[in-house]
Amino acid sequence: MKRRNFIKNSVLSSFTALIGTELVFGSKMLDGYTPLALQDPDPFKMFNKNKGMVVLNDKPWNIEAQAHLLDDKITPNASMFIRNNGKTPEEINPKEWKLIIDGEAVTNKKTYSLADLKSKFKHHTYQLTLECGGNGRSEFDPPAKGNQWTIGAVHCASWTGVRLKDVLEDAGIKSDAVYIGYHSADTHLSGDPSKEPISRGCPMPKALQDETILAFQMNGKDIPLIHGYPLRLVAGGWPASVSGKWVNRISIRNKIHDGTKMTGTAYRIPCNPVAPGEKVKDEDMCIIESMPVKSLITYPKTGATINEGKALKIRGHAWAGELEVKKMEYSIDFGATWTTCSVENPINRLAWQHFSASINFPKSGYYEVWARATDTNNVAQPMLLPGWNPKGYLNNACHRIAVKVI
Repeated sequence: MKRRNFIKNSVLSSFTALIGTELVFGSKMLDGYTPLALQDPDPFKMFNKNKGMVVLNDKPWNIEAQAHLLDDKITPNASMFIRNNGKTPEEINPKEWKLIIDGEAVTNKKTYSLADLKSKFKHHTYQLTLECGGNGRSEFDPPAKGNQWTIGAVHCASWTGVRLKDVLEDAGIKSDAVYIGYHSADTHLSGDPSKEPISRGCPMPKALQDETILAFQMNGKDIPLIHGYPLRLVAGGWPASVSGKWVNRISIRNKIHDGTKMTGTAYRIPCNPVAPGEKVKDEDMCIIESMPVKSLITYPKTGATINEGKALKIRGHAWAGELEVKKMEYSIDFGATWTTCSVENPINRLAWQHFSASINFPKSGYYEVWARATDTNNVAQPMLLPGWNPKGYLNNACHRIAVKVI
């Protein structure tokens, strides 16, 4: 009979420390066995996330922030939402990383190493707002399939890299180019190497904007693996799915990119309003481009209490896709009247803007503070859920917090 190697007391002590209680019958475990309690990965440690983040899915990883965790003007990694579609790539060697530029509409197919990109092209840094197209999906009725994001699938970090247009122009763009599509190193959940988890893109005018970059740094450091290390396409103001992680190939297309999640109901909404639950023909669906105007109160947390006679200071962020926010307002009477907030200009195009206000309440009691942003096309956030769509995209209803005055 093969000898059974039972674990030592010192190892048992380590297990006890990790799980916070006695490991009953631990002396009977075989050497090398890992208790189930230690087999579940801790996403907060793995990804260096704030423990107030909410895990929506672990296959693939999808994690969102709560509003108060997004109070920083530049979102730190600890509070950045994670939206993955496949398995995170492993064993990345940045020295061997390649970016291929190809497609029907490229003049010369080219391959760049990371060192090539960093040395050949000028570096640029921008604060860019990225929001999941399904942020706010949990409010739709009939419910939409997918991760039930509430309000925390948005962030604005500082990204450093090279302009995509500089790289595309170096390879050469044919006159019939209309779209780019990205391909990445993540793998399909099924394990089938012939399937891509996601391969999206954008029209050439968006690809050629100054702020559309191939980033290799986030907030001044290498991009964390879960957010796209070592190279990420970042296209602020559009659904974050356009900002492909772990990018290793970009195709210049002579047609609208037809990669995974570019067709059907994926990141597409009815071209015209439909009744809730109505089936929509594929040809009547349109690709989401610029995200709509929206805002978020990040201070104080909902449920705040304040003494009667004291003013409540609020603050938060507002963004408007390709546009700017020209006005911010708050309401404490369920939208019957609105008062103007102070709102700052964006630090650069496609960065979110910060707003603040000091609110006086007429008497003690329960209140809700609502925030409403208006963009430079005079489009304001709806007070309640906007038009239903099959996948629950583009919910930009006013954010609100509860406040008790005592």
